[in-house]
Amino acid sequence: MAARRMARVSSVVALLALLVLTACSAAPQAIAPTEPPVQPPTVPAAAAPPTTVPAAPTEQTVSSEPILIGVSGPLTGQNAQYGAQWKKGFDLALDQINRDGGINGRPLQYLFEDTQSDPKQTVAVAQKFVNDPRIVIELGDFASPASMAASSIYERAGLVQFGFTNSHPDFTKGGEYMWSNSISQADNAPLLANYAVTDLGLRRLAVLHLNTDWGRTTTDLFVAAVKARGGEVVAVEGYLPEEKDFRSTLTRVRDANPDGLVLISYYADGALITQQVRTTGLTQPIVASGSIYSPKFLELAGEAANGVYTNTNFFPEEDREEVRTFVTAFKAKYGEEPDSFAAGAYDTMILVYHVIKQAGPDRKAIRDTLATIKGVPSVIYGTVQFDPATRRISGPRNINLVIKDGTYTVWDGTLPASQ
Repeated sequence: MAARRMARVSSVVALLALLVLTACSAAPQAIAPTEPPVQPPTVPAAAAPPTTVPAAPTEQTVSSEPILIGVSGPLTGQNAQYGAQWKKGFDLALDQINRDGGINGRPLQYLFEDTQSDPKQTVAVAQKFVNDPRIVIELGDFASPASMAASSIYERAGLVQFGFTNSHPDFTKGGEYMWSNSISQADNAPLLANYAVTDLGLRRLAVLHLNTDWGRTTTDLFVAAVKARGGEVVAVEGYLPEEKDFRSTLTRVRDANPDGLVLISYYADGALITQQVRTTGLTQPIVASGSIYSPKFLELAGEAANGVYTNTNFFPEEDREEVRTFVTAFKAKYGEEPDSFAAGAYDTMILVYHVIKQAGPDRKAIRDTLATIKGVPSVIYGTVQFDPATRRISGPRNINLVIKDGTYTVWDGTLPASQ
């Protein structure tokens, strides 16, 4: 057995010797001229640390995370239709923004919390938003009182509350973090009074208004503006948002003998009142606040809508490139014409994009940039900049309209038949 083991060892030794001899005597292979010479193997990473340290995985994740915007507004309840229009405007803007790469490769997204525009719910949503470090700006709420109930929370936390439908004059007075691109009622009510009294020549007006904070404030400002222009308000009638039967109200209005009716309404209640005005035999011209401006008003009011005067800061037939581009894209996506609520939401998201692109996703920097940014493209205003003192849009404007043959048209200066 020992002899066999010795024989195996001898064989291995002989084989190794043969391999060494062959390697030493073999001729080297020729290398083609077009090929680079063979390089020695690289040193393993463990033996020599790399000169460039790769980014930590957490940094790579953060750089591609969405930039989040909080939205507080109605998706259910009596104002749900306005929240639905907001979403259409937001989504169209984000389609365009994120298709072009978002902000430095980070997409913009929004988190929409349904508040029914109820002040109690907006407070709870505000607490949620300010405690979520991902949210860099808040949009909403729909009604000014609902927004104002939560303003102190946003102000203390240093998170911009951008009330893009909040026209109450006191909204932006809540603090340095309250901003709005909505025309203030203090500016808008006189524009409506000028249309009714100065342009249309109506002198004795009856006002029907939503009995809400927005409706009462607008009415007070409107009445003062009418008197300043030499007109008279002969009746003021408030109604509740859920009210459906206006016949007794319209009887009192008829008895006041006005030469024009003014509606401080939204499109749903405004359409219902307009129908009942005509069915009760009142023939006076109707002038309505721009808040009724929507294709839905035409649909709900039907034939009774013809002859109604209103004004708006957004008109889809306006001959501007921003308007044409927006309306074309909106119709292509949704198969319908946009209203002022959809246009306002779209405009706001485009503005927020430009602000964050300039400021970065930083809450304080966003506030500071709102005060200085200029020339942002706007469907409603052409370009946008703010008055830093009031934190509202600079240079608001309106377009006077009249409904003819079921269509909104620019008022051509023709006075009502009674004038």
